[in-house]
Amino acid sequence: MTPFKTHSSHWGAFSGRVQDGALEIRPHSGDPHPSPLLGNLPASADSPMRIRRPAVRRGWLEHGPGAAAARGADEFVEVEWDEALALVAAELRRVYDTHGPQAVFGGSYGWASAGRFHHAQSQVHRFLNLLGGYVKSVNTYSSGAAMVIMPHVLGPYDHVERKSVTWDAIARSSQMVVAFGGMAIKNADVHGGGNSAHIVRDRIGSASARGCRFILVSPLRDDFPPEANGEWLSIVPGTDVALMLGIAHVLATELLHDRAFLDRYTVGYLAFEAYLTGASDGVEKTPEWASALCGIDADTIRTLARDMARSRTLVTVSHSLQRADHGEQPVWMGIVLAAMLGQMGLDGGGYSYSLGALGNTGKHDLTVPLPTLDQFRNPVADFIPVARIADMLLQPSAPYAYNGQARRYPDIKLVYWAGGNPFHHHQDLNRLRAAFRRPETIIVHETAWTSSARHADIVLPATTTLERDDIGAASGDPLMIAMKQLIAPVGEARDDYAIFSGLARLLGTAEAFTENRSARDWLAVLYDTTRKALDAGGHEAPDFETFWARGELTLPVKPDTGGPARAFRDDPHASPLATPSGKIEIFSQTIESFGYEDCQGHPRWYPPHAEAARAGAGADPAPLHLVCNQPHQRLHSQLDYGAVSRATKIDGREALRIHPADAAARGIQDGDVVRLFNARGSCLAAAVLSDALRAGVMQLATGAWFEPHDPTAEEATCIHGNPNILTRDIGTSQLAQGCTGQLTRVEIERFAGTPPPVRIFEPIRFAHLPSGSSLEPRAKSSGK
Repeated sequence: MTPFKTHSSHWGAFSGRVQDGALEIRPHSGDPHPSPLLGNLPASADSPMRIRRPAVRRGWLEHGPGAAAARGADEFVEVEWDEALALVAAELRRVYDTHGPQAVFGGSYGWASAGRFHHAQSQVHRFLNLLGGYVKSVNTYSSGAAMVIMPHVLGPYDHVERKSVTWDAIARSSQMVVAFGGMAIKNADVHGGGNSAHIVRDRIGSASARGCRFILVSPLRDDFPPEANGEWLSIVPGTDVALMLGIAHVLATELLHDRAFLDRYTVGYLAFEAYLTGASDGVEKTPEWASALCGIDADTIRTLARDMARSRTLVTVSHSLQRADHGEQPVWMGIVLAAMLGQMGLDGGGYSYSLGALGNTGKHDLTVPLPTLDQFRNPVADFIPVARIADMLLQPSAPYAYNGQARRYPDIKLVYWAGGNPFHHHQDLNRLRAAFRRPETIIVHETAWTSSARHADIVLPATTTLERDDIGAASGDPLMIAMKQLIAPVGEARDDYAIFSGLARLLGTAEAFTENRSARDWLAVLYDTTRKALDAGGHEAPDFETFWARGELTLPVKPDTGGPARAFRDDPHASPLATPSGKIEIFSQTIESFGYEDCQGHPRWYPPHAEAARAGAGADPAPLHLVCNQPHQRLHSQLDYGAVSRATKIDGREALRIHPADAAARGIQDGDVVRLFNARGSCLAAAVLSDALRAGVMQLATGAWFEPHDPTAEEATCIHGNPNILTRDIGTSQLAQGCTGQLTRVEIERFAGTPPPVRIFEPIRFAHLPSGSSLEPRAKSSGK
C-alpha cells in the first residue's frame, strides 16, 4: 500500500496518496470538523481544466503587443517552454526599457497556496522588484474598507480587534453575541495558510449550552451555524448602520450607555450624540426611524438595546457589511456601539471585526515567527487600492481620492499576474473585460483555464500545491505542516519559483533571485527562522530534516490575556491605542479634515446608491436585493471544477436562492433556469426556492467561473451564474475605495426557451500556426 504523506491547504491539514491511479485524501486526525472542501482537491490532479503547456494568444503572436479587443475570445497556440520564456523575457525588457517599472502592474492575491515558499504573491513581487519594481495594490477585496477606517479610529487592522477576543473567551464568558452579518461556518472553514483544527462549531456550541444568546442580524437565516441556536433578525440588506443607530439612540436616551467608559477611553462622543439625537441634522435616529429603513420592528430594537446593556455583550461585524456602499460605516458604527456599552477589554465582551470570517481569527497567537520569503524592496512608490484595477486600466492618469491623498492612476502597459483570479474577485465583469483589453501585454501564471487565463496574452502553466514540496503554516494555527509532494506535475506545469528562475537567467538577475538555492534549499532556510525562535524560547526545535520526516510540528501559543483591548482598558496611558488620540475615535478629526462627503468625522447613515434594471430602452427600478456572498462549496472560485463544487450545481448551472413569495410573483418554480439582470448585465442561474432568506432578497454565491454566452459581445451574459456580471464597480467611499461587491439590485425572470449549455469545463481547443510561421510577435513601436 502506498503510504499517506502530510500536506495542507487553506481549508485544512490532510494526508494524501495516489492509490490505484486515484488521489486519496484523508483529513488530519486532530481536526474535529474537517472541511468538506477537501473533496475538491482530487479534481486538480488530472482535470481537463488544467493548463498543461505554455500557450500564447494567437492575435498577440500575429500582431504584437498592444490593446486587443480579442482578449477573452481569441484562440491560443501552445508553445515550448523555452519559446514561452524567451517571449516573456523579451517583452519585460521592452516595457521596462521603454516605459519604466511604473508601467508594470504586479497583480497577485494571497490565496494561491497555503505554502510559505511557493506563495505566488511573494514569488512574483520578489521577481519584479529585482527588475526595477512595479505598481502594486494595497488592501484586499474582503476587507478593503475596514483596513483603512480601523487605523484611524481603533488601531492597526489585524491587531486590536483580532487579537483581543478569542473563541475560548466567548465560550466561557459571553452572555450575548450580536453578530451584524452573522458568522457563517463556511467562512470559518478557511484561513490563508491553513486551518488544522476547525474549532468554531464547538466553541459556539459550548457558549450556547452555557446560556449565551447569539443574535443573527442578516437577511439570510443560515449565516449562523446550527450550534448557535441563533435568534434571527431579518434585516433589509445594507441597512445595518441604521439599526445600530436605533440601538444607540435607546442606549443614550434611556441612559444605558457607559458615560464613564466614554469619557476615559474615547474622543468625540458628544459630537456623535448630537447627530444621534438630531441636534446636528434635524433627524432623530429613533428606533422608529431605524425600523422604517431596516425592516425590524421598533419595539424589537428597544428590547435588543436593553438586553445588550444588561449583558456581557460582544458586538461583531462581518466582512460582508463593509463590502457594500459606504462600507466603512458599519465597521465604525459597530465600534461606537461597543464603546457605548463600555465593555471593550472585558472577557467575552466588546467588539470584534470579522470574527467567524476566517478559521483562525479568534484562536491564540503564536509566540514564534513563521517562515517568510523576502520580497526585497519595491522602488516604485505608486499603488492602487486593490478593487480599483478596472479604473486604473480604463482611466490612466485620472485623479482619484484615497485615505486623504489626491492620487492619479498609473498608465499600465504590462500586467503580470501570478496567483489569484480577478474575474472572481472583481465587480461589473463587462467593465473588467473592457479594462483587460487596454494593456499592451498580459502575462499570467495559472493552474487552470480560468477567465484570467483566457484574457491573457501569455499563459504559463503553474503547479498546484499537490505537485511540490512546501511548508504549511498560518497565523493563529499551532500546527506547521511538511507539505510533501503527492503527485507528479500535471503536463508540463512548473512551480512559480522555477518559472521565475528561468526568466531571471534570461534577464541577468538569476543569482539575486535564487541566491543559488534550489526550492528544497529554500525550505530549509525559511524553516530555520522558526527553528531559531523555538530554540531561543526553550521549546523543542528539531532540525529541518527531522521536521520533514516527522511531517508536522506543534508551535507554542500565547495565553489568552485579553490582548491589546484588555491592556488598553487596564491602563489607557501605559497602553494607548495607535490612533491620533491614543483612544477610540468616535469622532475622527483626521477623517473630517479630508473633506469627503461620503465619509465624514463620525459614523452616520448614508443611503445606498440607487440601482436600476434594464428593460428595453428605459431603466426601471431594480426591485430585488441580491446577496453575492462567499460560496460554501469552494474557496472563492478555486476548484470550481472539483466534485464538491460541481455537485451543488443544477444541470451545470449555479444555484440561486429565491424566496417562495418572490418566485410565485414571477411564475418561477424550483429548478427553473432564470435570468437575472440590471443596468450592467445579466446572468443565468437555476432557481432554488427557500424561506431561509428575507422576502425581496435573493442569494447567488460568487465563484462560478465566468462563461460569456458570446465572448465577442460588448455586454456578455454569463450563462454559468457568476453574479459579478451584475455588481457595481465603485469604491466604498473616497476614504478606502474598497470593494462593493456584496450587494446589488436586480430583476429576475424565468428563462424562456432552451437555455444555452454550460461548457466552461470542457477542454480548451488550441490553434495551430501555419507551417513555417514564426513564433516571434510582430515588432511593437516604442510608443514615443
